[in-house]
Amino acid sequence: MAVVAVWKCDRDGAMFDNKKDAEEHDKMLELAANITYLIEQNVEIDEKQSEAIGLLLAKHREKLAVACKGKPAVLIMDKEESEDSIEDKESGTVTSLAANQ
Repeated sequence: MAVVAVWKCDRDGAMFDNKKDAEEHDKMLELAANITYLIEQNVEIDEKQSEAIGLLLAKHREKLAVACKGKPAVLIMDKEESEDSIEDKESGTVTSLAANQ
């Protein structure tokens, strides 16, 4: 019988194959809980809505960090767009596109 090591997140019961992913998920959930608390202390809002907002912001913390450092366009980019396209937009560089025929 084979033994498989898995890591379980105490906060939501999510299971992970490696410790690094489990710890990253736990940190994200902790950040979400703290954001939720901040929202609820400053805005009169439904608890479920504040939790949803907290999770959303925590899941996109990298984009938010970049946006707060002066590149707010990252928040409106599609997943397919890269940071290079942001730099092109900010520098005024125009990229030609082939038209569909």
